[in-house]
Amino acid sequence: MVQLFKEDIKTPEVLAWKGVHLFHFSGSSCSQKTRIVLNLKGIEWISHPINLLKAENYSQWYLGINPRGLLPALVHNGDVHIESNDIVSYLDETFDIPKLIPSNHRGSILEQLNTEDELHLDLRTLTFGFCLPTFLTRKPPAALEALECNEGTVEGKIDSHKKVQLAFWRELAEHGVTADQAINAAKRFEKAFSSVEQQLADQAFLYGDEISIVDIVWFIYAHRLRSTGYPFKRLHPGLTSWYHAMLARPEIGKEVADPAPLRVIRYLTQRYQALTNSTLEQVTGI
Repeated sequence: MVQLFKEDIKTPEVLAWKGVHLFHFSGSSCSQKTRIVLNLKGIEWISHPINLLKAENYSQWYLGINPRGLLPALVHNGDVHIESNDIVSYLDETFDIPKLIPSNHRGSILEQLNTEDELHLDLRTLTFGFCLPTFLTRKPPAALEALECNEGTVEGKIDSHKKVQLAFWRELAEHGVTADQAINAAKRFEKAFSSVEQQLADQAFLYGDEISIVDIVWFIYAHRLRSTGYPFKRLHPGLTSWYHAMLARPEIGKEVADPAPLRVIRYLTQRYQALTNSTLEQVTGI
Protein backbone atom coordinates (compact mmCIF):
# COMPACT_ATOMS: atom_id res chain seq x y z
CA MET A 1 0.00 0.00 0.00
CA VAL A 2 1.52 3.30 -1.10
CA GLN A 3 1.49 5.93 1.64
CA LEU A 4 3.99 8.70 1.11
CA PHE A 5 6.54 9.51 3.78
CA LYS A 6 6.44 13.04 5.18
CA GLU A 7 9.71 13.83 3.41
CA ASP A 8 8.17 12.79 0.05
CA ILE A 9 5.64 15.61 0.27
CA LYS A 10 6.95 18.89 -1.17
CA THR A 11 3.64 20.77 -0.89
CA PRO A 12 3.73 20.96 2.91
CA GLU A 13 0.39 22.65 3.58
CA VAL A 14 -1.45 19.36 3.03
CA LEU A 15 0.32 17.89 6.07
CA ALA A 16 -1.91 20.06 8.28
CA TRP A 17 -5.17 19.17 6.57
CA LYS A 18 -7.79 17.45 8.73
CA GLY A 19 -10.44 15.06 7.48
CA VAL A 20 -10.65 13.31 4.11
CA HIS A 21 -9.51 15.23 1.02
CA LEU A 22 -9.55 13.85 -2.52
CA PHE A 23 -7.69 15.16 -5.56
CA HIS A 24 -9.60 13.89 -8.58
CA PHE A 25 -10.90 14.51 -12.11
CA SER A 26 -14.48 13.85 -13.17
CA GLY A 27 -13.63 11.66 -16.16
CA SER A 28 -10.74 9.73 -14.61
CA SER A 29 -11.70 6.07 -14.20
CA CYS A 30 -9.55 5.72 -11.07
CA SER A 31 -11.11 8.88 -9.61
CA GLN A 32 -14.59 7.54 -10.37
CA LYS A 33 -13.79 4.30 -8.60
CA THR A 34 -12.61 6.16 -5.50
CA ARG A 35 -15.57 8.54 -5.38
CA ILE A 36 -17.96 5.59 -5.60
CA VAL A 37 -16.29 3.94 -2.60
CA LEU A 38 -16.52 7.19 -0.63
CA ASN A 39 -20.21 7.43 -1.54
CA LEU A 40 -21.08 3.82 -0.70
CA LYS A 41 -19.33 4.03 2.66
CA GLY A 42 -20.94 7.39 3.48
CA ILE A 43 -17.61 9.11 4.10
CA GLU A 44 -17.63 12.89 4.21
CA TRP A 45 -14.87 14.26 2.00
CA ILE A 46 -13.54 17.52 0.62
CA SER A 47 -13.18 17.79 -3.15
CA HIS A 48 -10.05 19.11 -4.87
CA PRO A 49 -10.63 18.88 -8.65
CA ILE A 50 -7.53 18.66 -10.85
CA ASN A 51 -8.13 19.23 -14.56
CA LEU A 52 -6.29 16.59 -16.58
CA LEU A 53 -7.18 18.30 -19.87
CA LYS A 54 -5.23 21.35 -18.70
CA ALA A 55 -2.37 19.18 -17.36
CA GLU A 56 -2.88 20.58 -13.86
CA ASN A 57 -1.63 17.25 -12.52
CA TYR A 58 1.87 18.20 -13.71
CA SER A 59 2.00 21.49 -11.85
CA GLN A 60 4.80 21.73 -9.31
CA TRP A 61 2.17 22.19 -6.61
CA TYR A 62 0.44 18.89 -7.40
CA LEU A 63 3.66 17.00 -8.10
CA GLY A 64 4.62 18.05 -4.59
CA ILE A 65 1.66 15.98 -3.36
CA ASN A 66 1.84 13.07 -5.78
CA PRO A 67 5.23 12.88 -7.53
CA ARG A 68 3.75 10.47 -10.08
CA GLY A 69 1.31 13.15 -11.26
CA LEU A 70 -1.56 10.66 -11.22
CA LEU A 71 -5.11 10.91 -9.95
CA PRO A 72 -6.60 10.32 -7.50
CA ALA A 73 -4.59 11.21 -4.41
CA LEU A 74 -6.06 11.02 -0.93
CA VAL A 75 -5.09 13.14 2.06
CA HIS A 76 -6.45 11.87 5.37
CA ASN A 77 -5.49 13.86 8.45
CA GLY A 78 -2.25 14.92 6.78
CA ASP A 79 -1.27 11.48 5.48
CA VAL A 80 -1.02 11.19 1.68
CA HIS A 81 -2.06 8.01 -0.13
CA ILE A 82 -1.61 7.42 -3.86
CA GLU A 83 -2.64 4.64 -6.29
CA SER A 84 -6.38 4.12 -6.48
CA ASN A 85 -6.59 0.47 -5.41
CA ASP A 86 -4.43 1.21 -2.39
CA ILE A 87 -6.65 4.20 -1.61
CA VAL A 88 -9.90 2.24 -1.75
CA SER A 89 -8.40 -0.58 0.31
CA TYR A 90 -7.25 1.96 2.89
CA LEU A 91 -10.70 3.55 3.01
CA ASP A 92 -12.35 0.18 3.54
CA GLU A 93 -9.96 -0.70 6.36
CA THR A 94 -10.25 2.70 8.05
CA PHE A 95 -14.01 3.27 7.81
CA ASP A 96 -16.16 0.40 9.00
CA ILE A 97 -19.55 0.01 7.38
CA PRO A 98 -20.33 -1.29 4.82
CA LYS A 99 -17.31 -3.50 4.30
CA LEU A 100 -16.44 -3.69 0.60
CA ILE A 101 -13.56 -6.12 1.16
CA PRO A 102 -15.07 -8.88 3.35
CA SER A 103 -12.40 -10.54 5.45
CA ASN A 104 -13.34 -14.07 4.33
CA HIS A 105 -12.58 -13.14 0.69
CA ARG A 106 -9.73 -10.70 1.25
CA GLY A 107 -7.00 -12.74 -0.46
CA SER A 108 -9.07 -13.43 -3.57
CA ILE A 109 -10.25 -9.82 -3.78
CA LEU A 110 -6.72 -8.41 -3.53
CA GLU A 111 -5.68 -10.79 -6.30
CA GLN A 112 -8.48 -9.48 -8.51
CA LEU A 113 -7.49 -5.90 -7.73
CA ASN A 114 -3.99 -6.70 -8.95
CA THR A 115 -5.42 -8.21 -12.14
CA GLU A 116 -7.51 -5.10 -12.72
CA ASP A 117 -4.53 -2.82 -12.08
CA GLU A 118 -2.44 -4.67 -14.67
CA LEU A 119 -5.05 -3.73 -17.30
CA HIS A 120 -4.92 0.01 -16.64
CA LEU A 121 -2.61 0.85 -19.56
CA ASP A 122 -4.81 -1.31 -21.79
CA LEU A 123 -7.78 0.80 -20.74
CA ARG A 124 -5.86 3.93 -21.66
CA THR A 125 -4.96 2.40 -25.01
CA LEU A 126 -8.56 1.69 -25.98
CA THR A 127 -9.84 4.96 -24.52
CA PHE A 128 -7.35 7.09 -26.44
CA GLY A 129 -7.64 4.99 -29.57
CA PHE A 130 -11.41 4.82 -29.91
CA CYS A 131 -13.14 7.23 -27.54
CA LEU A 132 -11.38 10.58 -27.83
CA PRO A 133 -9.73 12.55 -30.64
CA THR A 134 -5.96 12.84 -30.71
CA PHE A 135 -5.88 16.51 -29.76
CA LEU A 136 -7.42 15.69 -26.37
CA THR A 137 -5.16 12.75 -25.58
CA ARG A 138 -1.65 14.04 -26.19
CA LYS A 139 0.16 15.56 -23.24
CA PRO A 140 1.88 18.93 -23.82
CA PRO A 141 5.68 18.56 -24.04
CA ALA A 142 6.06 21.02 -21.16
CA ALA A 143 3.91 18.79 -18.94
CA LEU A 144 6.00 15.71 -19.69
CA GLU A 145 9.17 17.69 -19.12
CA ALA A 146 7.82 18.78 -15.73
CA LEU A 147 7.21 15.13 -14.81
CA GLU A 148 10.60 14.00 -16.07
CA CYS A 149 12.46 16.76 -14.23
CA ASN A 150 10.55 16.25 -11.00
CA GLU A 151 12.83 14.72 -8.39
CA GLY A 152 10.07 13.67 -6.04
CA THR A 153 10.37 10.44 -4.11
CA VAL A 154 7.87 7.73 -3.22
CA GLU A 155 8.33 6.10 0.17
CA GLY A 156 11.76 7.74 0.38
CA LYS A 157 13.06 6.36 -2.92
CA ILE A 158 13.48 7.74 -6.44
CA ASP A 159 10.37 6.52 -8.25
CA SER A 160 10.85 4.38 -11.37
CA HIS A 161 7.12 4.43 -12.00
CA LYS A 162 7.31 7.71 -13.89
CA LYS A 163 9.44 6.04 -16.59
CA VAL A 164 6.43 3.90 -17.49
CA GLN A 165 4.21 6.98 -17.62
CA LEU A 166 6.65 8.96 -19.77
CA ALA A 167 7.15 6.05 -22.17
CA PHE A 168 3.40 5.63 -22.61
CA TRP A 169 2.70 9.31 -23.31
CA ARG A 170 5.65 9.73 -25.67
CA GLU A 171 4.76 6.61 -27.60
CA LEU A 172 1.19 7.85 -27.88
CA ALA A 173 2.33 11.27 -29.12
CA GLU A 174 4.66 9.77 -31.71
CA HIS A 175 2.70 6.82 -33.02
CA GLY A 176 -0.84 7.08 -31.65
CA VAL A 177 -2.54 3.79 -30.80
CA THR A 178 -1.33 1.08 -33.15
CA ALA A 179 -3.49 -1.79 -34.36
CA ASP A 180 -1.33 -4.32 -32.52
CA GLN A 181 -1.69 -2.40 -29.25
CA ALA A 182 -5.46 -2.24 -29.70
CA ILE A 183 -5.74 -5.92 -30.57
CA ASN A 184 -3.67 -7.03 -27.58
CA ALA A 185 -5.59 -4.75 -25.19
CA ALA A 186 -8.98 -5.91 -26.47
CA LYS A 187 -7.99 -9.57 -26.18
CA ARG A 188 -6.82 -9.10 -22.61
CA PHE A 189 -10.12 -7.46 -21.70
CA GLU A 190 -12.09 -10.18 -23.44
CA LYS A 191 -10.29 -12.77 -21.31
CA ALA A 192 -10.74 -10.78 -18.10
CA PHE A 193 -14.44 -10.12 -18.58
CA SER A 194 -15.12 -13.70 -19.62
CA SER A 195 -13.80 -14.67 -16.18
CA VAL A 196 -15.97 -11.99 -14.53
CA GLU A 197 -18.99 -13.26 -16.45
CA GLN A 198 -18.35 -16.80 -15.27
CA GLN A 199 -18.03 -15.64 -11.66
CA LEU A 200 -21.38 -13.82 -11.90
CA ALA A 201 -23.23 -16.74 -13.47
CA ASP A 202 -25.17 -17.75 -10.34
CA GLN A 203 -25.09 -14.65 -8.15
CA ALA A 204 -25.97 -10.98 -8.16
CA PHE A 205 -22.47 -9.72 -7.36
CA LEU A 206 -18.98 -11.12 -7.68
CA TYR A 207 -18.87 -12.31 -4.08
CA GLY A 208 -22.48 -13.20 -3.45
CA ASP A 209 -25.46 -11.02 -2.59
CA GLU A 210 -23.55 -7.90 -1.48
CA ILE A 211 -21.56 -5.45 -3.55
CA SER A 212 -17.79 -5.57 -3.09
CA ILE A 213 -14.85 -3.50 -4.25
CA VAL A 214 -14.25 -5.80 -7.22
CA ASP A 215 -17.77 -5.14 -8.51
CA ILE A 216 -16.90 -1.45 -8.47
CA VAL A 217 -13.54 -1.76 -10.24
CA TRP A 218 -14.85 -4.08 -12.97
CA PHE A 219 -17.94 -1.92 -13.41
CA ILE A 220 -15.73 1.13 -14.00
CA TYR A 221 -13.79 -0.75 -16.68
CA ALA A 222 -16.97 -2.10 -18.25
CA HIS A 223 -18.49 1.37 -18.37
CA ARG A 224 -15.42 2.88 -20.00
CA LEU A 225 -15.04 0.04 -22.49
CA ARG A 226 -18.65 0.40 -23.59
CA SER A 227 -17.86 3.99 -24.52
CA THR A 228 -15.01 2.83 -26.79
CA GLY A 229 -17.28 0.61 -28.85
CA TYR A 230 -16.17 -2.63 -27.21
CA PRO A 231 -19.04 -5.08 -27.99
CA PHE A 232 -20.09 -6.00 -24.47
CA LYS A 233 -23.58 -7.17 -25.36
CA ARG A 234 -22.24 -9.61 -27.94
CA LEU A 235 -19.16 -10.86 -26.09
CA HIS A 236 -20.46 -10.84 -22.50
CA PRO A 237 -24.27 -11.01 -22.50
CA GLY A 238 -24.29 -12.42 -18.98
CA LEU A 239 -23.00 -9.12 -17.61
CA THR A 240 -25.97 -7.03 -18.77
CA SER A 241 -28.17 -7.27 -15.67
CA TRP A 242 -25.19 -6.82 -13.33
CA TYR A 243 -23.96 -3.78 -15.22
CA HIS A 244 -27.36 -2.05 -15.26
CA ALA A 245 -27.99 -2.86 -11.60
CA MET A 246 -24.69 -1.17 -10.74
CA LEU A 247 -25.37 1.83 -12.97
CA ALA A 248 -28.83 2.33 -11.44
CA ARG A 249 -27.42 2.94 -7.97
CA PRO A 250 -27.29 6.72 -7.47
CA GLU A 251 -24.00 6.52 -5.54
CA ILE A 252 -22.50 4.96 -8.68
CA GLY A 253 -24.40 6.36 -11.64
CA LYS A 254 -23.74 10.01 -10.80
CA GLU A 255 -20.00 9.47 -10.74
CA VAL A 256 -19.77 8.09 -14.28
CA ALA A 257 -22.21 10.45 -16.01
CA ASP A 258 -20.41 12.16 -18.90
CA PRO A 259 -20.93 15.88 -19.50
CA ALA A 260 -22.77 16.77 -22.71
CA PRO A 261 -19.69 18.18 -24.53
CA LEU A 262 -17.81 14.92 -24.01
CA ARG A 263 -20.73 12.89 -25.34
CA VAL A 264 -20.77 15.05 -28.48
CA ILE A 265 -17.01 14.69 -28.97
CA ARG A 266 -17.19 10.94 -28.55
CA TYR A 267 -20.12 10.66 -30.95
CA LEU A 268 -18.31 12.65 -33.65
CA THR A 269 -15.10 10.69 -33.13
CA GLN A 270 -16.85 7.36 -33.50
CA ARG A 271 -18.88 8.53 -36.49
CA TYR A 272 -15.61 9.36 -38.21
CA GLN A 273 -14.23 5.93 -37.27
CA ALA A 274 -17.32 4.25 -38.71
CA LEU A 275 -16.91 6.16 -42.00
CA THR A 276 -13.22 5.25 -42.21
CA ASN A 277 -13.59 1.59 -41.15
CA SER A 278 -11.50 2.20 -38.04
CA THR A 279 -13.86 1.32 -35.20
CA LEU A 280 -12.62 -0.82 -32.33
CA GLU A 281 -14.36 -3.91 -33.69
CA GLN A 282 -12.97 -3.36 -37.18
CA VAL A 283 -9.41 -2.73 -36.02
CA THR A 284 -9.23 -5.51 -33.45
CA GLY A 285 -11.49 -8.10 -35.08
CA ILE A 286 -13.07 -9.08 -31.78
